[in-house]
Amino acid sequence: MHYFNILMSLLLFNACGAQKNTPQFADNVVVAHRGAWKAEGFPENSIAALKHAIALKCTGSEFDVHMTADDVLVINHDADHNGMLIAETSHEDLAAHKLSNGETLPTLRDYIIAGMEDNTSTRLVCEIKPAETVERGQRMAEKAVALVKELKAGDMTVYISFMYEILQKIEELDPEAHTQYLEGDKAPATLKADGIDGADYHFSVFKKHPEWIESAKKIGIALNAWTVNKPEDMDWLLEEDFDFITTNEPELLLEKSK
Repeated sequence: MHYFNILMSLLLFNACGAQKNTPQFADNVVVAHRGAWKAEGFPENSIAALKHAIALKCTGSEFDVHMTADDVLVINHDADHNGMLIAETSHEDLAAHKLSNGETLPTLRDYIIAGMEDNTSTRLVCEIKPAETVERGQRMAEKAVALVKELKAGDMTVYISFMYEILQKIEELDPEAHTQYLEGDKAPATLKADGIDGADYHFSVFKKHPEWIESAKKIGIALNAWTVNKPEDMDWLLEEDFDFITTNEPELLLEKSK
């Protein structure tokens, strides 16, 4: 038994290394951008789109988080919902306007709970949108991390953002959290030094800086690319052995991933 325990420890160490690790879910690279919405005509960022991404067994489903005037985290891509600025409007007023499929505008709590139900395949890729100030962005980070911890969803959650300070705050609050930076203006070595776990850049950034691909792999920085919809771009990223590829065409990319 002692030998068995040592052997298992060595195997786990070799598999995980000294780095933080993305949880192991579906064995593909496909992250559905704003959920798997396009083929079925669901609203982007809806719970229906999330559920379809889970049904497809995508390795991730991305969604966008804003904060209302009364500090409720809600899921929506644009800064406005039904013509109302989210940051300047109460949750109650925003929720009065349904999505096109009849869903109520989801809160982050709604979304995480729905994403955890009957899901052993799909990461919840939580994009916290840049705020008007660094302080507001960091408050969003605090509320998101607290909610994820409360719902025990940490192993399923990946945090991404264009605002670097948001990711730094998340790492401060939860060093085990998996974070990826979106802007594309920092080399993998900089991310590594700052405790950020992944480079999630527009695919054109990696074509401009191909050396970042090899560098990221050497130092244990996860590679993700957005938003990849053309077959030839998918093929290039698959050949480059990216960890994740974010797309509006998850069905096509799943087929290619085979």
